[in-house]
Amino acid sequence: MEPAEQIAIATTRRWLERAVIGLNLCPFARAPHVADRIHYTVSDAVSTEGLLEHVFQALLDLSGANPEERETTLLIVPDMLQSFIEFNEFLPLADAAVEALQLAGEIQIASFHPAYQFDGTSPDAVENYTNRSPCPVLHLLRESSIDRAVAGMHRTDDIYEANIATLKMLGKGGWKRLWEDAKDSA
Repeated sequence: MEPAEQIAIATTRRWLERAVIGLNLCPFARAPHVADRIHYTVSDAVSTEGLLEHVFQALLDLSGANPEERETTLLIVPDMLQSFIEFNEFLPLADAAVEALQLAGEIQIASFHPAYQFDGTSPDAVENYTNRSPCPVLHLLRESSIDRAVAGMHRTDDIYEANIATLKMLGKGGWKRLWEDAKDSA
């Protein structure tokens, strides 16, 4: 594995551990992380076509893997889609790959980006941080995992509302310290 690839995975793993799991932004992430069923892969693509090839391969790999060994995949894209607009323009292509492989209903793609911005929010709105990752990430999820995770929940909207409350309490300074601490201990 190349050093740049190792860094991208380590940075993404640290984000998952400190933000997603550490702040409980996704209450479903801890179990597959602890069980080592999250697969990290890095795309070295520098073109849309190259990245689409990686998306197709990651989808095929996940759908063909035993869910007890690989429940989900984080496809990390450190060299492309740095603009949130470009990232959003790519997402329909990624979703089309799911359709083309006839994996709709089996796998879906969630998106994370360093400049993530929910529609109708300002760029610096704290709720955007729920989907902010160190570099662009396409999260390939098995729908059966999602179904199992939400089966015991009364209201899945509670997650989003709790995330906003957590981030408001943490504030941008707390978010920044989260990463300074991570850099200092790396």
